[in-house]
Amino acid sequence: MAVSLTKGQKVSLSKEKAGLDKVVIGLGWDAKAEKKGGFLSSLLSSAPDIDCDASVFMLKNDKLTNGNDIIYFGNLKHASKSVQHMGDNLTGDGDGDDEQIIITLSQVPEEYNRIVFVVNIYSAVSRKQHFGMIQNAFIRLVDSRDNQEILRYNLSDDYTNMTAMIFGEVYRHDGEWKFNALGQGTQDPGLRELAARYQ
Repeated sequence: MAVSLTKGQKVSLSKEKAGLDKVVIGLGWDAKAEKKGGFLSSLLSSAPDIDCDASVFMLKNDKLTNGNDIIYFGNLKHASKSVQHMGDNLTGDGDGDDEQIIITLSQVPEEYNRIVFVVNIYSAVSRKQHFGMIQNAFIRLVDSRDNQEILRYNLSDDYTNMTAMIFGEVYRHDGEWKFNALGQGTQDPGLRELAARYQ
C-alpha cells in the first residue's frame, strides 16, 4: 500500500521497496471549473485551459551547474540516460498522471545528489493564471517493475497567485535514495527564473 505523505515529510525509497531502481514519477493536476453568474451558466461552467509544464533539475552539490541538467519538454532525456521526461500534456485534462518522468536510480551519475521536480504554468503572467486555479495536484512514485504506487503527496495548500511549484525531490543520503515532499509555491514567471533558484 502506498505511503501518503504530508508537506516536508521525508521517506527512504530503499526501505519502502527493496531493490527499487526504475521509478516512474507521476505528476497530476486539474483546472478548477470557472463559475459564471446565474444558475444556468453555473451548470455550464468550464475549466480553463492551463498548460502546466513539469521539469526536472539535476543538482550537483545542491547546485544546477549546466542547462543540460534541466529535463523538460524541450530536452526530454538527460545525457546519462538516467532521467527521461515522457512528454508535455498541454491541458491537464483527464484522470491519472498528466506528465511522467522516469528515473533509473542506478544510472544517476555519482556527482548528482538531488533531483528536483518542478511545475510551472506556461505563460502564466500573460494568461493571468496561477496555481489557485488548480486543484487535485499531486506527485507520486511508482515502481516500474510492478506498477505499484510507492508513495503519494497530495498538495493541499492554497497556492493563489503562485505561478510555479516545487513539488518534491529525490536525493542521496548516507548511500540511499530518499524522497522529500516539498510543496513550495513560488511566483517565478517561468522555468528560467525557477532554475535560477538553484544556480
